[in-house]
Amino acid sequence: MNLFMHAYPRRPMAKIRVSYEYSEAEDKSIRLGLFLIACGILSLFILCFCWLSPTLQSMRSKPANCTVISVSCLEERFECVFTCGADCKGTSLYPCLQIFVNNSESNSVALLHYDEQQLVLNPKCSYVPKCERDNQKMQQDIQRLEHYWSKEGKNQSFTCFFNPQRRPDDVLWQRSHDASVLLHCVLWPMVSLLVGTLIVVLTVCARSLAVRAEAIQKRKFS
Repeated sequence: MNLFMHAYPRRPMAKIRVSYEYSEAEDKSIRLGLFLIACGILSLFILCFCWLSPTLQSMRSKPANCTVISVSCLEERFECVFTCGADCKGTSLYPCLQIFVNNSESNSVALLHYDEQQLVLNPKCSYVPKCERDNQKMQQDIQRLEHYWSKEGKNQSFTCFFNPQRRPDDVLWQRSHDASVLLHCVLWPMVSLLVGTLIVVLTVCARSLAVRAEAIQKRKFS
């Protein structure tokens, strides 16, 4: 038996070579997945920078009960910029409406603003109308609000929002952002990131299984 084995030595098993190259469809799938991952990461940074910080600041505003004390329209006019086309811009003037309320939380007088955006746009006025070419149209808009708060809204309690740390002398009629904005800022970038990662992982796993199946098939017929 030993002589037979020495006379006919066992041939070493040939190394099975399989191709690890991706097909055109797999290559496109991986590129799509990487693109979605990049879009998710980029959009997450952009949305967090543009929306997340203002939303968190808005959500820090505490609710309070406010009662209108006085309503007045200043003689001072403020300038705004309107657009009437691609290369058409102009300036208009609008009156400044001031609505002072009593803040029940701080027990002090505060200036009411429509929301955070208008507070930043013009801290002196309670309402900033949409800028129009026609000054009279903005004047009528302000007069309607002045009439409402002077007649129907005066001495009526309503919910307002204020931030005692940032602006204790200002209150907001409504918040510009809420928890839904925070949800969208995180949800959609994460969906894009997870879908892209899933596409890449599934494509790589499918290719790995195909390579193993090919190696097993060649081993059977070798």
